[in-house]
Amino acid sequence: MADDSEKQAAKLRLKRVLEELMELKGMGTELVTVIIPPDRQVADVLHQLANESGQARNIKSNLTRKHVIDAIESASAALANRRDAGEKGIAVFTGHVIVGNNKSRMTTIVIEDPPEPFTSFRYRCDNKFETSQLEEMLINRTAYGLLVIDRGEGAYGLATGSTVFVKKHITSLVPSKHRQGGQSQQRFERLIEEAADKFFKKVTERACEYWLPMLPDLKGIIVGGPGATKDFVINNGYLHHEIQKIVKRPLFDVGYSNESGLRELVQNAGDLMDQIALEEERTFVDRFLKEIMQAHPKATYGEMMIRSALDQGAVDTLLLSESLRKRTVFFHCRQCKNEWSLSVERIIEIPDCPSCKATSDQVREDPGKEIDLLDELSELATQSAADVKLISTDSEEGMTLKQAFGGMAAILRWAWS
Repeated sequence: MADDSEKQAAKLRLKRVLEELMELKGMGTELVTVIIPPDRQVADVLHQLANESGQARNIKSNLTRKHVIDAIESASAALANRRDAGEKGIAVFTGHVIVGNNKSRMTTIVIEDPPEPFTSFRYRCDNKFETSQLEEMLINRTAYGLLVIDRGEGAYGLATGSTVFVKKHITSLVPSKHRQGGQSQQRFERLIEEAADKFFKKVTERACEYWLPMLPDLKGIIVGGPGATKDFVINNGYLHHEIQKIVKRPLFDVGYSNESGLRELVQNAGDLMDQIALEEERTFVDRFLKEIMQAHPKATYGEMMIRSALDQGAVDTLLLSESLRKRTVFFHCRQCKNEWSLSVERIIEIPDCPSCKATSDQVREDPGKEIDLLDELSELATQSAADVKLISTDSEEGMTLKQAFGGMAAILRWAWS
């Protein structure tokens, strides 16, 4: 159980970093990504960065040239004292990111203990960070394959521990009807069936190619669609025989055969997927929502009430939205030595000193003191032996927790107010 909790925490930390990285943008192609797998020598990467810095001096734009060189030097500094990349590798994301009002701020994010090893070396200079390897790490390898299909379109993907991943949506050119009669009618019907057959093979072959490498970790394949086509596809050998073995029954009727259809499929297949965290999340949020409606509810919400309940040991299960990004950051002024903190949800422009009005050039952030609300509440829950459940926003219930209750709620051991 401890290992599972640690893995869950590691993936959550990565997910939060990933979401932050994906939001960050540069004014030009000046954000640098360096990903080093375990088998790559850091010294070789530092040598490449030195070469890249030399080439960057040829950039015509003065501002872009300065920003790119700053980013490369920042990446080099982050790697300078390392003998190797560690057991899982290391990633550095650095550059001047836009913080609003046409202003930018230099930031550097280092990932040195990912949930899984980095698989390949990456160096990229772009207006956004390269995050594909991080995204792959967040796929829960214990998952269900998803397929929705009809004659007009098809889509496939995965339902994982907390997310629906839509891998591909494919549309077809299969005619839906024709007006020809006589011999032409038979010929056109044959052509339509041939086109449909080719489309079914195209969708299922690509889906099977996607699923086969992860076959040992797939709990099953869930299939749906708006009509009888799904039954025809499953019953007529379109799937690879190894994939066919793990198709779960029944097949589900859904309104669409696209991304919306995949999400509806997960909703409809809840009983089949009772081991998937998405369904578990719904169960906990539904339990909270039912309890909060009682006359004497064993539930509460809001940061102040939850903190009080945790202090008194009243919390049985703490529900925290994975979208909760509130944190306290600390600043100090080099000029007047003033220290202060701000509660923020994302990277902000460094403020002027509120005491002596010194400009942001004289202000420094202290990342070592930063406190994340989610981590703080989780630690308080652990101290009182309360369970912590992380709730994604990929379900209606998860969105309700985020939007209606501020991303935090608690199921209590007894009625409390």
